[in-house]
Amino acid sequence: MEMQESMMGRGRDAIDMIVDPESFQENTVGAQSFDDPEFGPGAVVGTATLDGKTTTIIASDGNAFNEKFPVVYAGIIGMEEGYKMAQAVYASIAADADKPLEEKRALVLIVDTPGNGPGKVEEIFGMNKSTAAYQLALAEARLKGHAIIAMVIGRAISGAFLCHGLQADSILSLDANYGTMIHVMPLTSVSRIIKKPLEVLEDLSTKSPVFAAGPRFFYSLGGVGALIDNVDGMRPALIERIAEVQKAKAEGKQDTLGPWGRGALGAERGGRVARPKIIELMNREFAAVAEQYAPAR
Repeated sequence: MEMQESMMGRGRDAIDMIVDPESFQENTVGAQSFDDPEFGPGAVVGTATLDGKTTTIIASDGNAFNEKFPVVYAGIIGMEEGYKMAQAVYASIAADADKPLEEKRALVLIVDTPGNGPGKVEEIFGMNKSTAAYQLALAEARLKGHAIIAMVIGRAISGAFLCHGLQADSILSLDANYGTMIHVMPLTSVSRIIKKPLEVLEDLSTKSPVFAAGPRFFYSLGGVGALIDNVDGMRPALIERIAEVQKAKAEGKQDTLGPWGRGALGAERGGRVARPKIIELMNREFAAVAEQYAPAR
């Protein structure tokens, strides 16, 4: 596998590679302006056109540092960053609230984050509320008809990927030859938590995508919809995928998108074959006792 130059830490460069030339207007989404440069400096939000269509862009700045929260650097999504990203989503929803489904702007999430910023201060102030607010905002936008596409260019790790990526309708990723990393946590941490030898987990990671990391394994699981071979392919892939998602929503096929869609895709690709069987079993067992818990009439 020939290694390509990494895009890690180059979220701003990725914006320029993806959107129409000179179209990105940072810190403006709909009627909302993000005027305070000290609030959430690690979050890059704004409006651009992509193939001539208005699009909200949300990314991490791998070179930014939040002086108020020293653990927020190198693309980490901190408490302020989470709220800023959530505000950009809600501003997008508000801007297109009265527009028909086909005219609602897409949201492109450029993903390169090593995780959240769980410092003591952030935990006390409510780091979990910030990331949950961003996840909820994206879920609401998705259900209201906005096409949300995540483009992984570097790191997509842990809780930061949960809020900045996994709520998308579809996830694209640069292939592994760009050094792209996707995982919930490193195997060393998994080993400590489930008390299994690291060697056992490393062996499992070569056989099962559940224990493995990286874009190709997430592709097997259905988590990544498509792998992009080169940076020049990001823009056309996003344009094509946005159109596909918008078409699916117009036809009422929302269940083929988002978390449910990724589960079905993983089963088709052979990476999550147990999931549909377990869901079917749970549905049968619930149906057998559902009458006992039905609300009184």
